[in-house]
Amino acid sequence: MTTPIRVDIVSDVVCPWCAIGYFQLARAVRDTDIKIEVHWNPFELNPAMAQEGENLRAHLAVKYGTTPEGSATARTRLTEMGAALGFIFNYADDMRMYNTFRAHQLIDWAEEQARAHEAKMALLAAFFTDRRDVSDVRVLAELADDIGLDPRAARAMLDSGERADAVREKQRFWTARGVQGVPAMIFERQHLVTGAQGEATYASILKQLKAAQAA
Repeated sequence: MTTPIRVDIVSDVVCPWCAIGYFQLARAVRDTDIKIEVHWNPFELNPAMAQEGENLRAHLAVKYGTTPEGSATARTRLTEMGAALGFIFNYADDMRMYNTFRAHQLIDWAEEQARAHEAKMALLAAFFTDRRDVSDVRVLAELADDIGLDPRAARAMLDSGERADAVREKQRFWTARGVQGVPAMIFERQHLVTGAQGEATYASILKQLKAAQAA
């Protein structure tokens, strides 16, 4: 019997390609029937983002020079890809980009209670599907409640900032090892794969690693 393949995923909860990449990986897992053990790791696309956030389209125009036409094309593509993978992107012109540092603290806290994956999935859906403010402590406490954690304890943790240093240290750990963009997936602590590479690529990687386990 082989052990599950460890996959460290470095990502942000407001990164659409991080959502696509994970669900492509999940599809590859389903298709190959190869078990994995996912560990979520923090990355902030916009660490200096103000707490009130910014209009998403305006933010992308300033940061990447994205035109309205380019934004519309990208949103359509992501929406179609997400739908094919079972994830809903629900873009709107008034959608906002938010600071995600508190969201990563929630995931870090949830990890201690074996709920990191549920927290990550809830945050992705909250931002992309429900267009909720994932920097808002009240929203984060509600999401904690949704996945079976104590919302009052979640809010107290976020208000205290007790997880801040741990999250910063995890961010430094991965950037020091060359992770500059996301999604980044590290298979078995050795093999770094960046970007959303598609189900076929992930399936091939999983098969190779499983074969190596059996060798």
